[in-house]
Amino acid sequence: MVQVAVCGPATASGAELAYARRVGELLAERGATVLCGGGGGVMSAVAAGARSRAGLVVGVRPDDGTAPGPVADVSATVVTNMGQARNAVLVWSADAVIAVGGSWGTLSEVALGMRRGGIPVVVLGGWRIVDADGVAVDGPLHVSTPEEAVSVALPR
Repeated sequence: MVQVAVCGPATASGAELAYARRVGELLAERGATVLCGGGGGVMSAVAAGARSRAGLVVGVRPDDGTAPGPVADVSATVVTNMGQARNAVLVWSADAVIAVGGSWGTLSEVALGMRRGGIPVVVLGGWRIVDADGVAVDGPLHVSTPEEAVSVALPR
């Protein structure tokens, strides 16, 4: 089974939440297992989308499982108690990474995916990295829609 990590901010805009939910629906419809951070925002939205299509969602939590706050509706939880270092576990467990929106944690997941190499790293409405001259750095694939994100992450 293909596993796709969907990353994004816990505090997300309405557009980011809608994108994430649709990405979750599309991934579940394609039979992919969704990996996410297991919290609120984009993580909760992608989980809700995938679960609405009977998809499997695994939350890779940064805490010990007792932290207050929003928790995504996931099928299973991996408790790491590693803080943001859990981002490496999330990325290394995935066959592709889709970042929806942007936050510092999301940026680290995009960077880890690029450093890992060999997997698609897709950005939907998030960070664009430029060099000192303002020229876009080669790397993540930028897309405009959830459908494009899933198509790039899971080529047929």
